[in-house]
Parts: sequence; C-alpha cells; structure tokens
Amino acid sequence: MPGYAVDEAFARSREVFARAVEWLAGPEAAGLGHAAVEEGLAARGREMQRLLFQDYLDARAAAEPRREQVTGPDGVCRRRAEPGHARPLSSVFGPVRVRRIAYRAPGARNVHPADEQLRLPAGKHSHGLAKMVAVLAPRGSLAGACAEVTARSGCALGTRQCQQLARAAAADFDGFYAARRPPPGAAPGDVLVLELDAKGIAVLPGQQRPRSARAARKSAPKQDGRLSRGEVRTRKRMAEVAAVFDLAPVPRTAAAILDPGPRPPAPRAAGKWLTASIAARAAEVAAAAFAEADRRDPARQRTWIALADGNKDQIRWIRAQAAARGITITITIDVIHVTEYLWDAAWCFYPEASPEAGPWVRDHLRAILDGRARQVAAALRDAAAAQLSAAKRKAAARTAAYLETNAAWLDYPRALAAGWPISTGVIEGACRYLVKDRMAITGARWGIQTAEAILKLRALHANGDFDEYWAYHLHREHQRNHQASHALAA
Repeated sequence: MPGYAVDEAFARSREVFARAVEWLAGPEAAGLGHAAVEEGLAARGREMQRLLFQDYLDARAAAEPRREQVTGPDGVCRRRAEPGHARPLSSVFGPVRVRRIAYRAPGARNVHPADEQLRLPAGKHSHGLAKMVAVLAPRGSLAGACAEVTARSGCALGTRQCQQLARAAAADFDGFYAARRPPPGAAPGDVLVLELDAKGIAVLPGQQRPRSARAARKSAPKQDGRLSRGEVRTRKRMAEVAAVFDLAPVPRTAAAILDPGPRPPAPRAAGKWLTASIAARAAEVAAAAFAEADRRDPARQRTWIALADGNKDQIRWIRAQAAARGITITITIDVIHVTEYLWDAAWCFYPEASPEAGPWVRDHLRAILDGRARQVAAALRDAAAAQLSAAKRKAAARTAAYLETNAAWLDYPRALAAGWPISTGVIEGACRYLVKDRMAITGARWGIQTAEAILKLRALHANGDFDEYWAYHLHREHQRNHQASHALAA
C-alpha cells in the first residue's frame, strides 16, 4: 500500500493495544483472578483484531488506484469514479466496512474492481465466517452454531442465515469430487469395495418423496388421544448413503468366525470415501459411488466387491451400474442381515430368550457360511410344516424365502477363501455417525435443501477432505462472483 504511512494507517488499533496493556498493568487487573483476566483480555483482543482488520481495509481503500475507465459485464464503459462507496462485511473478528471506488455510468450498475482484488463474497458474510458455519453446523444444532459464531466473532447470526451459509458452503461438493485426483494407489492385491444403504430423516410436512407422501395422505389415526402400535407423529424421508474403500484381503473360515476362542483379524477398510444425499434418488447415489470407484481404478485392474443387505433395488442398481461401465463385480449379502433373519426363525421354534435358540442359529449360520443356504431354507420349510402353527409357519417361511431368493448372493465360501468382507460394517457405521448422530437430534425436522447441505458437509469432514474442498470452493466462489465482473482499461 504505497503512499500511506503505517503509523497513520493503524493508529486506532495501536491505541486499543496500548489500552489493553495499560489495563493489564493497572490496578483493576491486579486484583482479578486469572479467569476474569482471560475474559477481559479475550474481549479486548477481539476488538483489537477487528480494528486491525478495519485499518487494513481502510489503508487498502486509500491506496486504491483510480482507473481511467472500467467496462462492466454488460459491456458499458464506466468513466466516472467515486471513492468511498462502502459495504458491510461480517468477519470472524466482528463487523467491518469495506470502502472502495465505484465506477459509474448512467443507467448502469456500479462496478467495484476492489471487490475482486479482495475476493469479497457476494453477500455480507466473509468467507472466514462461512467456513466457521461449515465447521460448526454439521456438528450440532443450527441454533448452537449461531450462538457459537456470535460468541467467537461478535457478529449476530440468525438460523435462516446459518442455513443459507451452510447451503452455499456445500454447493461445490459434486464438482470437487468429480475433478479431484484419485487418492494414492492401493497396495497390490487390495480389493475395491462398494456399499449402499439408507437412513430415514424426519422432515417437514410436504418434504417426503412422492410414494411416502401418498401413504401419509391416506393414513388416519386409529384412536383418539394416543398413538397405536406402529403409528408415528413424524414422517421420514430416506437419506441414501454410499461408501467406497480399499481393503487388504484376509482369508478366513466359517469355523474361525463362529467357534469360541480368539478370532482372526477381520479385513480392515482403508481410504474410506462416504457420501449421503436426501435429495438425490438412490440410483444417483449408486452412480456417484461407482464414479468414485472408477477414479480409484480407471484401468479396471482390481477386484470389485459390492455388499448389500438383500434389498432388491440395491442389487439392481449395483448390477446396472456395473453393466453400464463394463465392470465385473461380485455382490455379497451382509451376513449380519442373514443372521437376523435366522433369529426371527429361531423364535418360531423356541420360546423367547430360550438358551437353545443360540446354538440353533449358529448351526444354521455355519451351514450357510459353508454354502448350503438353499438346503437351510428347505429344512426350515419342512420343520415349520411339521411343528408350527400357521402364524409361526408364516414367519419361518419369510426367512426361508429370503435365503432362497438371495442364494446367488450368499457365496460365502468363495468370499471367505478370497479374504473378502462379508458384512456391511462400514456403511452401517456411516448411517449412524454420518446421518443419525446429527440429523436425528431431538426435535429436528428438516427441509430438503438444508439437510442435503449438512449431509454433504458431514461427508467432507468424515472423508478428511474439508480443507482441500474449502480451497476448491473459494476458487469456484471467485469464479462465480468476479470472473466476468469487469474489464480494466489498458
């Protein structure tokens, strides 16, 4: 900032610093405990930072060169220059004002070249304040994020403003991952694993997907004054979740998994990438997962594995994406879901909490892990027909039908021998900490746009990509706000 004396430019902030030193050295602070000194110094320090920032902006304004003419994005040449045009900016240090030269022409909007040089945002909140929201809002309630921002910066922030900043902060999520270079190569022999699932989020009225909305309109309370079994006060919309990760194979056997005693180490996921969306359809989230896998293995040299819970649509989307890309992928159904179906059948044959149910489930699970799912299904049907009432026979038949329908995806002997995973622990954990832990806090009812933004920001933090993403986001913000804002005279 040539032509502007530093002492003159930062006189106010120097004065505040001198007053803070005088307060610390004076009798008032001498009688305080350390906590009171901390609070007093924090307040003075924030004001000093705000004034330093304000003095810096004022010095920039005083040193801004006057252009002969500036052409705006509308092609109109602006020859009239008026200094001192100010705009407010809520920063991480507090509210400041940015003064700059406005270039004007009759009937045309003002153009401010200094806005581009300072990379100012389109709105009143600085990029630093927006980043603070992008860190705090995914962690807890929006009201809590607003209170924290106000406490740290001194800038009052409302819930609606917090929502808008969060949405803007997540706007470049898809573009970031589409343009991002693939992570460092996996170790030789590592397989590429994809998992899909969904988790319900309580949404505001009218925010359900069409099918759920139709069901909600048709439902009516069964009794007055309280909910009946199976009734809920709120309606949910499914957030679709996907995970892609690398995994070093660890061969195991069914006996090693089920027998008592220490178990061998299970395969461990590495390089996890997560995404979740409440706005996109499940097929679109599956496509995003395959796109991430493509970035990791563009030459298609690795073994691709997909894990599902038996949902027919999930399997259909996985097969469709693999076929469209010409990829050979092995689909395996999560063994935990299979086990739950076996427990449902066990309570048909044994009283609830019977000690005999556990061994029964383990024996049948061992047979399934050995590749005899169809035989287990047939044995269930025979035993149910001989021993059970009609109602229990129907419940046991559900387990038998599940095993028969999904027998093609229950090739556990091959998966165990190859060292591949057979449970969806990664995606189940993601549904919990990526979606439920934040979106299901007490009283939360979501609109689609805000929920989508929070899910994307949580995914960025979970993936460890937030800092890299934020640099990309600021670059894209600069392009959107200033790329074609004006052209300076030669």
